[in-house]
Amino acid sequence: MVKAKKYIVQKQFDGLPKSTDLKIVEEELPPVKDGEFLAEAVYLSVDPYMRALSDTVPIGETFLGTQVAKITQSKNPDYPVGKYVVGPFGWRTHAISTGGPFASGLPKVWIVPDPEGLPLSLFLGILGMPGNTAYFGFLDICKPKPGETVVVSGAAGAVGSIVGQIAKIKGCKVIGIAGSDAKGKWLVNDLKFDHFINYKDPKFTEKLEELTPKGVDCYFDNVGGQISSEVLHRMNKQGRISVCGSISSYNDRDVKAGVVQYDMVFKQLKMEGFVVYEWFDRWFEGIEQNKKWIKEGKLKYSETVTKGFDNTLKAFVDMLQGGNTGKAIVQL
Repeated sequence: MVKAKKYIVQKQFDGLPKSTDLKIVEEELPPVKDGEFLAEAVYLSVDPYMRALSDTVPIGETFLGTQVAKITQSKNPDYPVGKYVVGPFGWRTHAISTGGPFASGLPKVWIVPDPEGLPLSLFLGILGMPGNTAYFGFLDICKPKPGETVVVSGAAGAVGSIVGQIAKIKGCKVIGIAGSDAKGKWLVNDLKFDHFINYKDPKFTEKLEELTPKGVDCYFDNVGGQISSEVLHRMNKQGRISVCGSISSYNDRDVKAGVVQYDMVFKQLKMEGFVVYEWFDRWFEGIEQNKKWIKEGKLKYSETVTKGFDNTLKAFVDMLQGGNTGKAIVQL
């Protein structure tokens, strides 16, 4: 028998998650049945969407989340022993699975392709869901053209940092919005964004106007709220907005977003929200292209790594408060 540790929900989050909201418990897993496999977690992911969906996890159930795991036992020929997989098993050290699809609507567990010498952790980041979110959500919705001006909010996060680099690959002028000058230096000096604006700057609006003299053609929105309303005021006619998230409101039920309808109407803007699994039939296209760009030196990445299963909740809270640069992960 295998003993697993897992985080279960004791209380629904109210504001920022607290240590008393989740509890670590042990459970003894049953033997693996025909069609199943046992996977041992290697890396766990902490992402903003998990805060948005936290209310969907019933009290007493395992908290949601994706992981890179190694198959240690298998009675499923599609998932052989020794392979690494990415699956939404939640915050737990071991999981038994058939490979999906899942009741949550998520597609099946996928086997990690040849990393070609790159870290396995990247399959939770630039070579996984965040990378594909950037690749498909930006290219398919914003459809950028060379010379256009692109603004990215949450630009130093797992998704935004990739979006800005892809925009540069496509010949665009890129302005990143993030919450610290240190992140801004990373965006401009390392990732080659053209400009950075700290959203905490009291002169944010003036700086946005100064850096977008010809307006904004594409906006990749990770944050929502007043910052996004300010960007919409700078959009050009028939500009395109890809809405990936609204992290500014995830911990605040009373947040007041700006009024966007005026700009939407009179600038004839196209705004589209999306969930990346819409592109699951093209999943490995995104992974292989991002991997190719990494190999060519066109895409760079950063990871904020927290070690230890018992520190997963802390890593999650730190990420929600902007403590990460690039992808936040937990290494077991």
